[in-house]
Amino acid sequence: MGLQIGDIVTRKQIEFSDLRGKTLAVDAFNIIYQFLSTIRQPDGTPLMDSKKRVTSHLSGLFYRNVNLLQEGIKLVYVFDGIPPEQKIKTHKIRQEIRDEAREKYEAAKKKGDEEGMGKYARQLARLNDEMIQDSKELLEAMGIAVIQAPSEGEAQAAWLAKHKKVDAVASQDYDSLLFGAPRLIQNLTLSRKRKTISGWVYISPEMIELEKLLNTIQINLDQLICLGILVGTDYNPKGVFRIGQKKALDIVRRNIHPVKIFEFMKEQIENQEETFDWQEIFQLFHKPNIKEVDEIKFPKIDEKKIKKILMEHDFSEERIDNQLIKLKDIKEKAKQKTLV
Repeated sequence: MGLQIGDIVTRKQIEFSDLRGKTLAVDAFNIIYQFLSTIRQPDGTPLMDSKKRVTSHLSGLFYRNVNLLQEGIKLVYVFDGIPPEQKIKTHKIRQEIRDEAREKYEAAKKKGDEEGMGKYARQLARLNDEMIQDSKELLEAMGIAVIQAPSEGEAQAAWLAKHKKVDAVASQDYDSLLFGAPRLIQNLTLSRKRKTISGWVYISPEMIELEKLLNTIQINLDQLICLGILVGTDYNPKGVFRIGQKKALDIVRRNIHPVKIFEFMKEQIENQEETFDWQEIFQLFHKPNIKEVDEIKFPKIDEKKIKKILMEHDFSEERIDNQLIKLKDIKEKAKQKTLV
């Protein structure tokens, strides 16, 4: 679901060339779900192998990451661990959304409505343990570092960025900002062209810098966390009834301190159907469960393993080989740099 603060966030378009030589911590689940929902047939059916195993995520991880590696970007994929108890409500809501989407998908299927099937099928994406393991193995074989977070992947990624182990976090969600990530990159792994009614448009990466954002909207990080809680986070998905992004921004500006902000909102929170403990949620962002990492180690590219994983899932050998040529080139360039 993710934090919805896009209307008040200041951002700037950048080019992939601006990220050359940078190391990015990728919110793995966020990006993999993106691949699962977008890399599909026109009727919404995900890519699958002959054993009916979904392969949309592997396709995205392989082809799009090769393109990023060619741009000279170093990638660290951070995987979610055990979620906090407060996230259970979010999981229930997501399941309800999937159940509703499944009903609508089946109705569209009966009507032969391919557009409707495509629309609702995208909401049915699910990630299982086998898919997660395959993803990790493929990434490491591609020379991409993998970090298993003890809890929230975005919190771990934000920690890596705050402690200068990486240059920025890559995610489509905004939650890493509340965990204190100094820079957030969006649209990194999206298809670089998108078809619209008026034709094809180029999708460029966007960068959000936390300090600039806070200065522009004239609040501090504690206030931003409070703003997130008011509009709804993964720990209190519905937030406060009838409080949108701009109204929440006005409230945190006028009341400044977290205690005063939630004293001001106390009656409204207590009178709504789903209440929440703001202090508990505030602490989840302030002191998340992370592990300290001394050094990020990047594995060596293993072409044989890449081929084995993908051919087990019926990928075209010719297409794999074409990408492996690109990876060999990346490996050779890396060797040359170490010799200089």
